[in-house]
Amino acid sequence: MTLQHIILLAVVQGITEFLPISSSGHLILAPALTGAADQGLLVDVSVHVGTLAAVLIYFWRDVFAMIGGVFVLLSGRINPGARLALHIILATIPVVAIGFYFKVSGIEEQMRSVAVIAWTTLGFGIVLWIADKIGMTINRLEHMRWGGALFIGMAQVLALVPGTSRSGITMTAARFMGYERSDAAQFSMLLSIPVILGAGLLAGIDVQQSGDMALTRDVFLAAGLSFITALIAIAVLMNWLKRSTFTPFAIYRILLGGGLLVWVYVYDQAPISLGFLS
Repeated sequence: MTLQHIILLAVVQGITEFLPISSSGHLILAPALTGAADQGLLVDVSVHVGTLAAVLIYFWRDVFAMIGGVFVLLSGRINPGARLALHIILATIPVVAIGFYFKVSGIEEQMRSVAVIAWTTLGFGIVLWIADKIGMTINRLEHMRWGGALFIGMAQVLALVPGTSRSGITMTAARFMGYERSDAAQFSMLLSIPVILGAGLLAGIDVQQSGDMALTRDVFLAAGLSFITALIAIAVLMNWLKRSTFTPFAIYRILLGGGLLVWVYVYDQAPISLGFLS
């Protein structure tokens, strides 16, 4: 991998991880569109660490509230931080269970195709637009109940299919339930913490087993760039949703999905040559 390729992947991961446009889909598309080499497990781990650090720092108040809430729970009481932590745990259980099955059964690898990404990008982009248009804005994060957290968690399972977008489908589910846009995004990003942590740990185990543990300059660069770009993306999205809608992201998904369908079924996935990646 060239330095330019690593920079591209780190920036793409950082920007797309928390926007409702699918980071996994874009990371699969990068080598598929350009014909560049796969980034490798060590880079995967590093960009996951970068994006995890970004969400922990941006939502540090919620993170500390949840940690404190866990200790409150141990004393037999419950407070808002404890309730939020329990909602995150409950919403994470479905994707952990189904995700484990996908990994051991090999289904996960079978779905890593551009055609799948094209259809999910287009289809769930339309669903996001519909949810944002018809969903009311009457609920805040503190209004969430157990059933609502579980519903968002079940929706998150759909993100195991590349191109769906974990953040996109969880925000869509929250909007269908009438949550304000910024609150839908906040819960989605907090929900990413155990998911990214779990994915990073699994990738780390794979790296350890492969024996490729060299901490090179490229690895630190990938982690640092994904952290910076993810932090910027989170801040921009949260500020945007306080005064506007998800429509630009839905339009982007519809245009990208439609373009990919043309590329897949008309141009037979001919790679686009980008000389600076070679």
